[in-house]
Amino acid sequence: MKTVAFCTLGCKVNQYETNAMIQEFKNKGYDIVEFDEYADIYIVNTCTVTNMADRKSRQMLRKVKELNPNALLVACGCYAQVAKDELEKIPEIDLILGTNEKKEIVKYVEEESNNIISDVLHEEEYSDFGDVTFTEKTRAVIKVQDGCDRFCSYCIIPYARGHIRSRKKESVISEITKISEEGIKEVVITGIHLASYGRDFKDNYKLIDLLEDINKIEKIKRIRLRIIGTNINN
Repeated sequence: MKTVAFCTLGCKVNQYETNAMIQEFKNKGYDIVEFDEYADIYIVNTCTVTNMADRKSRQMLRKVKELNPNALLVACGCYAQVAKDELEKIPEIDLILGTNEKKEIVKYVEEESNNIISDVLHEEEYSDFGDVTFTEKTRAVIKVQDGCDRFCSYCIIPYARGHIRSRKKESVISEITKISEEGIKEVVITGIHLASYGRDFKDNYKLIDLLEDINKIEKIKRIRLRIIGTNINN
């Protein structure tokens, strides 16, 4: 049985997507180990919000081959999305995947694919991982939105994540319902620009409507909202 280790940098959205990737690998029969342990595959889910985040991403990537020189090293996520050319200069990296490629990471790893970075600025649909029920915590992070349309002069996030894309309510409710049935009573609702949830829908369904529907799930006792750099409790 092959072993996989993950390192997650950055925000709660990355944490959710790492959980989704872990679930996919577990479903395919892989064994998940800690990042500082010996593994066959190491995956670094990178962040690029600040220069410090970029540097931390590079440091963690260079650390891997010290643990296992023969391991497959995968860089994915936001920094990989916007700095593919920089990462290609790091010889230790075997595979570079963008933000949208996380959904099919097992396929790319098993096929020994070449570096794949899709153009997120032209993505119109939310990339849904399906029901992600894996969590190592007593609360579950639930991603409901991706992208940002602000394009602030100081921020690279729209180029790493693309335009606003909202997750369909049916998918969100299905995931949280299944999580609640496994004993989780608290959920953290997150997104890149969470307040923009629903702006790309045509039925005027907004964040408040989603929260009201989540609140109807009997076994969920607490709902938190987590925006990048912000924590609002409800």
